[in-house]
Amino acid sequence: MNRKRVGILISGRGSNMMSLIAACERPDFPAEIAVVVSNRPEAEGLERAHAAGIKTMAIDHKQFASRVPFEMKLHQALLDHGVELICNAGFMRMLTGGFVDRWRDRQLNVHPSLLPALPGLDTHARAIDQGLLIHGCTVHFMRLEMDTGPIVAQAAISVLPTDTAETLAARVLEQEHLIYPHALWLVAGGHVRIEHERAIIASPVNHGPALISPPLRALR
Repeated sequence: MNRKRVGILISGRGSNMMSLIAACERPDFPAEIAVVVSNRPEAEGLERAHAAGIKTMAIDHKQFASRVPFEMKLHQALLDHGVELICNAGFMRMLTGGFVDRWRDRQLNVHPSLLPALPGLDTHARAIDQGLLIHGCTVHFMRLEMDTGPIVAQAAISVLPTDTAETLAARVLEQEHLIYPHALWLVAGGHVRIEHERAIIASPVNHGPALISPPLRALR
């Protein structure tokens, strides 16, 4: 099997990174992790990746005068490791159009909301404040505009009356750990194509039951 070489970009502890690493350890998975790169040398995820036997690099964005030279260094590092696909996994650094365009349709991101709803930060608190009954997460291809781009996979959960931003975030993160490897499997396996800024899934889709919140006949 021709496995796609993946570069993971992180800034923190790398929990989504670990779910991707675990998935890529399966012999039938169509991708392998070539390198993990962080813009923060102190990121906990670098140690976790190293312990898993993955090559790691730190490229401190503070050492560069602007975004462009930082991104040139990052781009070259990915090329040097033969990276074909990028997965942003808690990478808290805005990227310029030059970088995003170089990796167009080859860079995935996971976002903690059901895009296009709730782009940006503090999604869980905003979901509660707005009285949403269903919330979730999205894996999508990167575009220049923040939290936009063709959607590859989504997962939805009910917002409970007792939820806080913290409890909701924890339950959404569990779903991120499921759909990010799933989305990478789809893309690396050649099951996704982009048409008119939509991600078209070529493989058969098994439609499960609808998520209804509150559940039907909840009061009976």
